[in-house]
Amino acid sequence: MNAPPPCLSIEPITAPLKGRVVLPGSKSVTNRVLLLAGLARGTSQLTGALKSDDTLYMAQALQQMGISVEQPDATSFVVRSDGTLHAPQAPLFLGNAGTAVRFLTAASALVRGTVVVGGDANMARRPIAPLVTALRALGIDASAPSGCPPVTIHGTGLLSGGEVEIDASLSSQYVSALLMMAACSRTPVRISLSGPHIGAHGYIGLTIAAMRAFGASVTSGDDASWTVAPGGYTATDLRIEPDASAATYLWAAQALSGGEIDIGFPIGDFTQPDAAAWHVIQSFPHMPAVIDGSQMQDAIPTLAVMAMFNETPVRFVGIENLRVKECDRTHALATQMQRINPAYAREAGDDLLVFPHPDPANTAKDVRIETYDDHRIAMSFALAALKIPGLSILNPGCVGKTFPAYWDTLRALGVSISPG
Repeated sequence: MNAPPPCLSIEPITAPLKGRVVLPGSKSVTNRVLLLAGLARGTSQLTGALKSDDTLYMAQALQQMGISVEQPDATSFVVRSDGTLHAPQAPLFLGNAGTAVRFLTAASALVRGTVVVGGDANMARRPIAPLVTALRALGIDASAPSGCPPVTIHGTGLLSGGEVEIDASLSSQYVSALLMMAACSRTPVRISLSGPHIGAHGYIGLTIAAMRAFGASVTSGDDASWTVAPGGYTATDLRIEPDASAATYLWAAQALSGGEIDIGFPIGDFTQPDAAAWHVIQSFPHMPAVIDGSQMQDAIPTLAVMAMFNETPVRFVGIENLRVKECDRTHALATQMQRINPAYAREAGDDLLVFPHPDPANTAKDVRIETYDDHRIAMSFALAALKIPGLSILNPGCVGKTFPAYWDTLRALGVSISPG
């Protein structure tokens, strides 16, 4: 696949979009099971996997830590491991892959030796202090002086177990990272939340399901604490479901165009939290006046752009965590909508307000959408370009983070896309 040019121009559609789409595998599941396969004894075959920047960073890091990771085809990994991670000879560079950085920060506590986990300039602005604090409470020598990556872990190869509280208000990935590490402890580990708020609680369920598939025992008496039994992991073969966050763009394109797009996977079979966006999308153009995005955070850019064409205004709440994603997504969405027409959106604290049907006289003729090197900003504003003439997307290659075939997928559905 050729790399996209620096800018892509998208022509508004003139007919409903129709066709069948092959979605990429789930990024969330792929990065979880890659790590678990690396911690498991034996050979695991992972099919239906996502091959993108984020997952390839994870695979490369595991290889640096002595794990055999083969890629027999475009959607499979074969992982061979004796269940032990080894200290890499160089720092682990993980780009802006948040799941990989957080999961490997915790897993590095199982290494005998020093591991440095870091990424690009964007990753160096993403908070990780709550996870580091929790690791230190478990007796692990971990430090991140800036409160963001890089993180340095001096491991002993042993995890004693115990109890730990963690502030997961910024990200549920902190809890997932601890859970996956905990199964390799010598004694049980009990993890509990230090506050009532947690980002995208459903992803913890995703983590526990993946752990159980690899033989781990996890119990929970409520939604705020979990106990992981020792015993490690056993290799398994696993098929990964399609990416629900990627599906939201196709569901939205279908709704915006009045088309029929078959993604080849029943909505009821998704286990990822972002699949909840499907029900909101079905309400278009009568979306709810208030949408709580706390449990489907990666779907909010999709829904926010759809709200530009809703019949009535929409307020997005519970989205404060969007400010610490690949970029400040709330600000990015509002800013780029305002560049198209100042009346489209505004920020209200951590909420985002979207106002459809602004005065056409104030709509800019040609706007190059700044994507902030954020795949979700690029993919969501491509939806706006289906309806608004004169829009183009800067740095379209950033979609390689999770959906490398996105532009080709839109073209196959009948969207006219050309170098901008």
